[in-house]
Amino acid sequence: MIGEPRIVKRAEQPYLGIRMQAPFRGMFAQVNKQFPTLDKWLRQHGITPAGPHFLRYHVIDMAGEMDIEVGVPVATPLPGDGRVKPGLLPAGRYASLIYIGLGLAANKALQEWIRTNNLQLDKWADPKGDAFGCRYEAYLTDPKVEPRKKQWEIELAMKLADKQP
Repeated sequence: MIGEPRIVKRAEQPYLGIRMQAPFRGMFAQVNKQFPTLDKWLRQHGITPAGPHFLRYHVIDMAGEMDIEVGVPVATPLPGDGRVKPGLLPAGRYASLIYIGLGLAANKALQEWIRTNNLQLDKWADPKGDAFGCRYEAYLTDPKVEPRKKQWEIELAMKLADKQP
């Protein structure tokens, strides 16, 4: 299932995350190891998440290394440490949709909707691939309730450029 694309306006959102580089193939195996690490760190520091876990894509190179970050929103900016670091999801307008189980198809659908509506992403060429001001997938389903990832509701969000054509 792929929901209807829409534009949403978001305020700046502080978060704590673990950033890493991983090849596209096998990326989710590495990502799935980091969420428990992040959750354990949060518990040890008495921090309650202010929203669902997410996977942020800083730089995408599907043929090479992906620069990604697992994260969780927090109510106020907090310090991290050597492994867990603070970050901000920037304020702005985002193209967004919700999907279940069809990640690549959902990404294609949202990008096509962005093109069809003559919108510009906050995106630029980087020596390591396509870099984004903010592109992420928020996992809306609690994995304790539904362990099958293919059944999760996931919000895909891509920040739009501040100035549109």
